[in-house]
Amino acid sequence: MKNFGQVVITCLLAVAASAQGGDFDGSKRLICAPIEANDCSAGEACERATPQEVGAPAFLRIDFEKKAVVGPERSSPIQVMEKTDAQLLLMGTEMGLGWTIVLDQSSGSMAATLTNRAGAFVFFGTCTPP
Repeated sequence: MKNFGQVVITCLLAVAASAQGGDFDGSKRLICAPIEANDCSAGEACERATPQEVGAPAFLRIDFEKKAVVGPERSSPIQVMEKTDAQLLLMGTEMGLGWTIVLDQSSGSMAATLTNRAGAFVFFGTCTPP
């Protein structure tokens, strides 16, 4: 199964690398895959993990038209969206947690956080149009 995951990630990276910059400006729906995760607790060093080990979905969709981030079990409204020339910043809250997703508008690379007063999960991954 590990090889299958690596093949999926490689394909997503190849698709993201070949996509046009306009794909990541908030005008098209995206499918995003967290690839790397870090579990950080207050007063301790962050621990590297896989997204699956910390309970993150393998894929999530960003629906800009509906202003929502959609996972396999729930949808979270995008409460703030800020666009610059280089990146797109999305923010929201769910279940007592604050989240951010930052997309590089030229490559589709993604950094995301999910945090509360005790700690944070930090994810890195990539997005691509469906």
